[in-house]
Amino acid sequence: MPPTILVVDDEPANRYLMEALLEPQGYTVLMAEDGEGALELFGKHQPDLLLLDIMMPKMDGIEVCRRLKNNPDTRLTPVVLVSALAALDDRVRGLEAGADDFLTKPIERIELMARVRALLNLKAHTDELERAELVLFALAQSIEGKDSYTGGHCDRLSNYSERLGRRLGLPEDQITALRRGGIVHDIGKVAVPDAVLLKPGKLTDDEWKIMRQHPVVGERICSPLKSFRLVLPIIRHHHEKLNGSGYPDGLKGEQIPVTSRIMTLADVFDALTTERPYKAPLTNGAALDIMGTEVEKGWWDPHLFVEFRTMIMNEK
Repeated sequence: MPPTILVVDDEPANRYLMEALLEPQGYTVLMAEDGEGALELFGKHQPDLLLLDIMMPKMDGIEVCRRLKNNPDTRLTPVVLVSALAALDDRVRGLEAGADDFLTKPIERIELMARVRALLNLKAHTDELERAELVLFALAQSIEGKDSYTGGHCDRLSNYSERLGRRLGLPEDQITALRRGGIVHDIGKVAVPDAVLLKPGKLTDDEWKIMRQHPVVGERICSPLKSFRLVLPIIRHHHEKLNGSGYPDGLKGEQIPVTSRIMTLADVFDALTTERPYKAPLTNGAALDIMGTEVEKGWWDPHLFVEFRTMIMNEK
């Protein structure tokens, strides 16, 4: 399918000029005359690029850009702001709204084509990366689906971890890593035989050796994705313990990344409060009491546990 470009301008002559320049290059061109119409068309057609006039009635281009860039589902679509004004103030406001590029009227055909091609190439690479991430998420969900007792486990870990990360004031990139890590933290279990993974009873020493390798395997599976750079420590270290008795690397204290320590608390809490073949689910209070004794043993981060316990006990 040819790339789709949404041209938004309140002047018909400008819209048709853009169409005349772009369609001969093989692009599909959609047109809107104001910001509200642009958002409506965007929702219906999901274009690959926006050429967005700044000065428009009802809703200006900067506000349209801001709304698209604030939405996780649309923020990766490139937006080029177009204006007859070259004022520094417009460019600053545009950058703050998340604009990817700027064009000044009157439009130069060669410049237009160069910028459109560059941004569409970037969008193609972004889409490819997103598809790779979706494959990993699907693989992680399929592993979870093997065990009827762990349904919803990944989503709950994403939720617990993201909320605790926000409570602690972590940067947004680490929050994103926690959200993704909740889904893929156990993806390495794809290499664990079902006879071991789904065994209802106690594992033998040899079976434990196999199981304890899943964080390493998971890190290896996800390592080709640069966008997972901050997720990899979560995958590898979410079974470490503060006193060094965890696996796979026996890290201690601050050697364990804070995002991994957060994921560990969420993982342990969810295991305690959900039904498993060998136990009934515990209440939140009972699970937190057990985790408190484990903190005293030196397993979990005491500061993070206080924040996690407060977060859970404040739930309505």
